[in-house]
Amino acid sequence: MSIQELINQIHKKKSFLCIGLDVDLEKIPSYLLSEEDPIFAFNKAIIDATHKFAVAYKPNTAFYEACGIEGWKALQKTVDYLHDNYPEIYTIADAKRGDIGNTSRMYAKTFLLDMGFDSVTVAPYMGKDSVEPFLEFQNRHTILLALTSNEGAFDFQTKKINDLELYKEVIKTSRTWKNSENLMYVVGATKAEYLQEIRKIVPDSFLLVPGVGAQGGKLEEVCKYGMNKDVGLLVNSARKIIYAADSPNFAKVAGAKAEVLQQQMAEELRQL
Repeated sequence: MSIQELINQIHKKKSFLCIGLDVDLEKIPSYLLSEEDPIFAFNKAIIDATHKFAVAYKPNTAFYEACGIEGWKALQKTVDYLHDNYPEIYTIADAKRGDIGNTSRMYAKTFLLDMGFDSVTVAPYMGKDSVEPFLEFQNRHTILLALTSNEGAFDFQTKKINDLELYKEVIKTSRTWKNSENLMYVVGATKAEYLQEIRKIVPDSFLLVPGVGAQGGKLEEVCKYGMNKDVGLLVNSARKIIYAADSPNFAKVAGAKAEVLQQQMAEELRQL
């Protein structure tokens, strides 16, 4: 999917909501465990109930890898289901890969070609040759970890090197890499006040913003500091939506939660 197609969907749905499909078998309604593929059954129900309010879905691959081959199959079925039934939806493999040379090339091929995701999250610690293989694919995007929402982010990401915070150096340097126009960046919602500084470096790039909801991030602050003329935001919410209820009507409740966020986003878009 191209950036312009994503922007079009944001305005059409009046939403920049990304829903995290982080499926924990210990948290889904217990009756689903009797299904042949409980992970896919859960995802399908959530997607069908929320797709009107979301422009993107982000499965965190760790939850699928933890279930072995059956988890990988469920992940592929989920992506295929989205492509077949809701092709306007943007898909993100939250894989946080990052290695050099041929290894990165294989990771990129796996998620962006073989599995068919529109984008994949990548850790930049190993530098240019660990990221550029992901950037080679047209209308596919690499979402670089820049400033994350976890407590440990302050261990390294905000440390200064020659009077410049490391996360700023990462973003600034990444703009010099080949095909850098295919980059997006992860910036945690709990670091909303940093978005203003980040926008000075990448005014036009899309930002994937996790942490709204269960982690305490505020949508209004994210929009105030992070929104650009093309919106430029994908705001992710996972647990607050997908685990809103542990009952047979869990999908309906998830849909209602997603709609609340979508309506808040619609109001932010009206102010843009």
